[in-house]
This record gives sequence, C-alpha cells and structure tokens, in this order.
Amino acid sequence: MAATTEHPPPSRLRAWMLQGLSDMGKGHGPQHPNAEPEPAPKGQPWYRVMCLTGVDYFSTLGYQPGIAALAAGLLSPVATIVLVIVTLAGALPVYRRVAEESPHGEGSIAMLERLLPFWKGKLFVLTLLGFAATDFLITITLSAADASTHLVENPHLNSALHDQQLLITLILVALLGAVFLKGFLEAIGVAVALVGVYLALNAVVVVVGLYHVLTEDHVVTDWSNALTAEHGNVFVMIGVALIVFPKLALGLSGFETGVAVMPHVKGDAGDTEVRPTGRIRDTKKLLTTAAVIMSCFLITTSFITTLLIPAKEFEAGGQANGRALAFLAHEYLGGAFGTVYDVSTIAILWFAGASAMAGLLNLMPRYLPRYGMAPHWARAVRPMVIVFTLVAFLVTWIFDADVDAQGGAYATGVLVLISSAAIAVTIAARKAGQRNWTIGFAVISAVFLYTTVVNVIERPDGVKIGACFIAGIILISLLSRLLRAFELRVTDVTLDDMAERFIRDIASRRIRFIANEPDRRDKAEYRDKIEQIRADNDVPAQEDFVFVEVTVTDPSEFEAGLTVRGEVLHNRYRVLTLESSSIPNALAALLLHVRDTTGCIPHIYFEWTEGNPFHNFLRFFLFGQGEVAPVTREVLREAEPDRDRRPRVHTG
Repeated sequence: MAATTEHPPPSRLRAWMLQGLSDMGKGHGPQHPNAEPEPAPKGQPWYRVMCLTGVDYFSTLGYQPGIAALAAGLLSPVATIVLVIVTLAGALPVYRRVAEESPHGEGSIAMLERLLPFWKGKLFVLTLLGFAATDFLITITLSAADASTHLVENPHLNSALHDQQLLITLILVALLGAVFLKGFLEAIGVAVALVGVYLALNAVVVVVGLYHVLTEDHVVTDWSNALTAEHGNVFVMIGVALIVFPKLALGLSGFETGVAVMPHVKGDAGDTEVRPTGRIRDTKKLLTTAAVIMSCFLITTSFITTLLIPAKEFEAGGQANGRALAFLAHEYLGGAFGTVYDVSTIAILWFAGASAMAGLLNLMPRYLPRYGMAPHWARAVRPMVIVFTLVAFLVTWIFDADVDAQGGAYATGVLVLISSAAIAVTIAARKAGQRNWTIGFAVISAVFLYTTVVNVIERPDGVKIGACFIAGIILISLLSRLLRAFELRVTDVTLDDMAERFIRDIASRRIRFIANEPDRRDKAEYRDKIEQIRADNDVPAQEDFVFVEVTVTDPSEFEAGLTVRGEVLHNRYRVLTLESSSIPNALAALLLHVRDTTGCIPHIYFEWTEGNPFHNFLRFFLFGQGEVAPVTREVLREAEPDRDRRPRVHTG
C-alpha cells in the first residue's frame, strides 16, 4: 500500500471556520446512471419557509408606500395596482416555472448557464452573479439603513440618536453577520415569529387607516378632485401610472429569494434530489401565497398613506420619509403602539438581510469554486459570511446609510434577475414545445426588459453599482483561477477493465507512459513516437511503454472526475484515452492514481512544446493545452511535496 503524505492537523479556528465544507454542494452534481436515487433532504413546511423569504418580501412595506408616493404622487394607488398586476400576471408565473425547472435553489442562472457553452457561459453567469450580488447585498444594506431610519425617527429616540444612522446601520449589519457565524438553524422559527407579528400590526394599521378614510368623507373627495385636476381623465392616469411603474420595482423583490430558499421546503416522502415533486408543488404554493398577501397589502397601504399623509411629509426630512406606515401608526394609534410597530419593523427589516444573506450563501458557492474562480474555503459558510459582511460595511459607508440613494441599485438588481428569469422560462417553454406559454412568457420578458431599461435610464447609479460588482467578481474570479491553475482539479479517477490490465502488467516492470497528442492514430504515428522518445531520452530498446492521450472537452470547466479507457491499436500499441478540461491536470491525476494503486513511481515522457512560453501558458489557462510538460510537472510538485514519491516527468 502506498504511503500517504502527512498533513498537520488544522487549528481549532481553521476547523471552526471551515466546518461543513465537505458537505457543501452535495447532491447537485450528475449522478451515475445505475446509482440509487438520493432522497431529498428534510425540510420545513412551505408556509414556514414562506416566512423566511417573507422577511425580505414583506419587509418592503416598511419603505414601499413612501417610495410609491414620491414616484407617483397622487397616482400612487393606481401605479401600485399596475405593480400588483405585473406581480400576479408576470413575476409569479415566471418564478413558478423557475421552481419547476430549477428545484435546488439555483434559480434562473442555472437555467441560462446550460444555454451557453465554454467561457461565454461562464462570463454570462458571472455577470448575472454580479447583479444577484447587487440585489442581495443591497437588500442587506438598504434594509438595515431603513431599520435604523425607523429607530432614529421614533419620537422617543430622535433626540438621542440624531445623526447616528450610519453607526446604527453598521451595527445592525455586524449583528446579522454574527448570527450567521454562530449558525442559522433557528432562522425559520425566528422568521415565522417576525412575519406573523409584523403582518398582524400592518393589518391593524390598514384597518384603522381605511376606517379614517371612510369616515372622513372629504379625504376621498379631495384626493379624487386633485387627481382629476392634475391628470384630467382615467386614460391619462393609467398612462402616467405605466410610465412611473419602473420606479416602484422594489415591490417585486423577494421572488429570487423565494427560489433561493427552495431547498428548505419539505416535500413528499417519495421525493428524490433528481425530481423533488412535492418540494416543487409546495414552493409554488409558497410563491403564490406570498404574492397574494403582499399584493393586498401593497394596494391598501398605498391607498391609505396617499390619502392620509401630507405630500411634504414623504420628502427628504419629512416625518413619513422611508416610514409612511410607521407615521400612521404613531398618528392614529398613539406612541405606545407606534413604538411597538417601529420595533417590529426594525426587526423584520434587519432580518430581511438574513434572507438575502441566505440567498448569497446558497448561490455563490454553487458556481465560483466549481469554476475554479474562488478558493476552496469559499464553499464554507463562515468565511463567506465574513466576506459579505465586510462588503456590506463598504456599501453602507459609501451610501452613508441612505435608503433613497440605494434604491436605484436595488431596483436594478431585482429587475435584471427577474428579466433573466423571464427569458429563461421563455426558452424552456419553447424547448418544451409549449406555444401558448412561450408567447405569454415572451410578453412578460418584454415588460420586464422595458422596465429594466427605463429604470437604468432614470437611475443610472443602479447599473453603475451593478457594474462595479460584476467587474469585481470577474476580476477576482479570473485571478483566483490563475492562482489555482496548477491545482490538481480531478475529483476521482476511474479505470475500465482494459486500462487496469495495462497498469497491472506494466507495474511488474517499470511504469513508463508516453504523452501523445492524437493525430491520425495510425501505426506510423505510434512507431515514430516511440523511436523519438527512446532517442531523446536514451531509453533502452527492451523497455516498453503505454501511450496516454487526452482529449480536451470544455476548457472552462475546472473540477470533474476522470474516466480512463484502455484500447489496443494496430494489435500492438496500448493506449489509455482520457477526456478532461485540462491536459496537464488530467495527466498528473492519472500518474498519482497509478502510484497510489500500484505502489510504484510512474514515469511519463513528453516532447517540448514549440513556440513562445507565455503564449503557450495562455493556451493552457484558457484552452487546457499548451505548456503540457512543465505544467504537468508543476501540478505534480504542488500535489506531492515529497520529491521521492513524486512521479517522474521526462522531456526531450
């Protein structure tokens, strides 16, 4: 048996930071065709998980009515009805289809990833991840900023906390990070309590607000007269509402996190990871119920806040700026109830960041480490929590914890993800031959693309922030890929019966391989190659060889298993054939596997690669081939520090 390389035990801090690393991403890769179906993991009932995504979705009630009033003025209720129609007839059907097509929480990004091969697909995914990071990170910072706004603007605390909003926001973000460092097993239970209390308090405010609207006759009359005087007729009102609708796009947030937390939904007993039918069905219930509840609240809250709050109070410095419903709670239900409402709003806004953090932790480790574009520790939760928390600190500091200033970036992230989801399900419906669904989803895609473009034109700061995230992710990803270029990427090596027979036979003498780039594969090619290797390396004629040929598949892939097949060509030459994303890494993995299974040190023989070394290295980095001999040796050196146990590389 081959000896193993000794590694010092990890420190307690390192072990704690990387806890759960080996479990990340299990169950989502391709399965062996004869493998037993893996049971789907246990989860929570859909209505409880709805509360986890609801802390993001429902918490927008804390600022959405104020944003709608600033954007649409007296037309706020009409514009909100347009938003609700787009939600129920557009976003909801799209994400119900996403849940069906991508039941493991990857969302529309995974659906679109399958459409583009090689580096185009990777760069496209990195771009979408940039917008997803914008959406989720701005959710964390904007929600924390609005929570601090409710705290600072509370009449009982205003004098003590005045001008402390930035500090309070940073503390809330830090507390959120601390929760995830400790563990997040209790998140759903906390979310259920927060959402239940928050929705109940909002229901009280809505009922009281509607009571005042109905009992004070002049309120509705004054509003309708002012609306008619300002816009003339109903058609003009609807037209203006459609124009200002993109500014209300924040009310669509929550759908992406609804899909991201999908793995937590408990399905049926017969569900498997390959086809979790019960989880898909219950996630659709989750999305539909959340959308209906939110739609009712959006319409009623926009109506009462527009009619009962003076317009000047919505503006910057006004008492209803960023906290319209809290203003009504204090105004009509007294300071005690208003303070309770503030506390509930602060709690759910703070915890809305938890839903976004869960989305980030579910999304990023699925892609970047698999692409080789993040270190191994990026698969673990705690290091990523620290990274995301530090980025959230930076964003909060840049925006000075201003809710309005972050609205553009938030809306851009939300709309880009919803647009990509709409496009993905349109393509899925077309591939499935569903003509009516294809047309319907295409119309929805056009609506969201229009909304996205208008939002970007009106608030270009959003796409600028998104571009910064995209540029940062792409730059860091490529640098990480470069640093990991010499890493042993093969997850496992499997030899067929013929390949094993070749290895057993040659192990009785000296194991000698020849790396051959397959060309015509005729008898002359193999005969000339052996003669050249013997001449270049002064190998005795009685020594025999086994050829190794690697075919490059998708060079943009990073990690994969390696299957080795053996064949005899021209009744004489033994050839091992491999398929991999990188020739040097595949050869190094094969050599180490042969060493470990036979206990013998294998030798491999190469020709020097002609041409500029830098150009050849770029070929290796981008296309998996180029400087094969020196890179194979370097991969072996990093994988096996003990020189005596390292397979031998010969180049002539």
